[in-house]
Amino acid sequence: MLAAERAENERLRKIIRELQRHRFGRRAESLPFDQLQLGLEEAEQAEAADEASAEAAAPTVRAARVAKRRANRGSLPAHLPRIDTVVDIADDSCPCCSAPLHRIGEDVSERLDVVPAQFRVLVVRRPKYACRACTDGVVQAPAPARLIEGGLPTDATVAQVLASKYADHLPLYRQAQIFARQGVLLDRSTLADWVGRAALLLEPVHGRLLDHLRASTKLFADETTAPVLDPGRGRTKTGQLWAYARDDRPWGGADPPAVAYVYAPDRKAERPMAHLAGFAGVLQVDGYEGYRALTKGDRVKLAFCWAHVRRGFIDLAAKGASPIAAEVLERIAALYRIEDEIAGLPAEARRQARGERSRPLLTALDLFLREKLALLSQKSTLAVAIRYATSRWDGLTLYVDDGRVEMDSNTVERSIRPLALTRKNALFAGSDRGGQTWAVIASLVETCKLNGVDPQAYLCDVISRIVGGHPQSRLDELLPWAYPTIPGLEAAA
Repeated sequence: MLAAERAENERLRKIIRELQRHRFGRRAESLPFDQLQLGLEEAEQAEAADEASAEAAAPTVRAARVAKRRANRGSLPAHLPRIDTVVDIADDSCPCCSAPLHRIGEDVSERLDVVPAQFRVLVVRRPKYACRACTDGVVQAPAPARLIEGGLPTDATVAQVLASKYADHLPLYRQAQIFARQGVLLDRSTLADWVGRAALLLEPVHGRLLDHLRASTKLFADETTAPVLDPGRGRTKTGQLWAYARDDRPWGGADPPAVAYVYAPDRKAERPMAHLAGFAGVLQVDGYEGYRALTKGDRVKLAFCWAHVRRGFIDLAAKGASPIAAEVLERIAALYRIEDEIAGLPAEARRQARGERSRPLLTALDLFLREKLALLSQKSTLAVAIRYATSRWDGLTLYVDDGRVEMDSNTVERSIRPLALTRKNALFAGSDRGGQTWAVIASLVETCKLNGVDPQAYLCDVISRIVGGHPQSRLDELLPWAYPTIPGLEAAA
């Protein structure tokens, strides 16, 4: 027993080391996060099996753990339907004296049940009528509007396919396999046709979402690669999905969080200039030089990312060969500790706290970096990391004077992570048009998740309303934050 516990402890320590390596190590060495999740799941499963064995051997242990489990599990959502089952005694007479028993109360327990997905066929019948007195034609009610005229799917079916691919990262060929298990044989190309038509329908909503973001005064921006099939060369080319995000919750802003992706075939500087035409305010970005073109005309200020600065020193400090890098990391950590303490405060309170506490630390760090840079070989890795920071110092310290600005651009990087999961499972988009489809649907799905809205229910309703003739002048009613939220959905997304 002791040997088994030691082996399990060592296994958990290894998982923790891999998590640390994933969080702080070089990207080339870090394991995919989902692989680490699998390791943790297996450890938790093994622990559950051990607990079940212990409970089976000792009833008193089982009773104590059941009571603890009930106390910690919380309650099931009130909106779920309840199916009552009464487990009653067979005889209502007293076992001692045979007098009739009377009810004094009851114990109620709830368990979460699931009904497997069930496909059904909606049959629409439209009777035809003719007049016996004349022969001037046939009268029939018009057919209800559909997303795909003459097609098989309802709006709910299309929404399910979209949510499965873009929210749950399930490629279409795997979805076709799921349909096949229910006896519904659909080719992957059929599902792709549904997705493409839905994306075309939803493009105006995506455009309106981007308009709302352009009207903000503080945004995050980032970009990630999107492999796209290039039929002319028989291989894939590298497109770009640009992400523009807003999240004012850390300082209590009133605007809802949102993210919009825009596909482009390249990473040229004119892309963000076109995407953000009319934007004026602070744009928080990584160190990509292409964003500097936005600052012409003084309408846009760039705030840079301390997380990217930090990465340049981590490897050097981890090897133990650079006390300078270790010192820089300690100073940056002190700045982040201040941010942790003032998170959630109003923008003005954050600005005041930063001015009093962070500014002196930044001034000292700037002096430290420039002094050390003068002593180093300018071609060394450490010098490169220092110059990365000093050349962007104004943008890195902009957050001190503006309480709306964060220390890093992790907000938009978190919004890009789901795209990476979809890209990993789908391998590549079929064309530039496929990249645009990706951007449209992913924007709406991820904005739903940021606002705690069920993406599938949202997409179903929006598709139905647009197909039914929803006016273009009222697109704001179709944006994700106009829909009811589900408590806890954002944390689970």
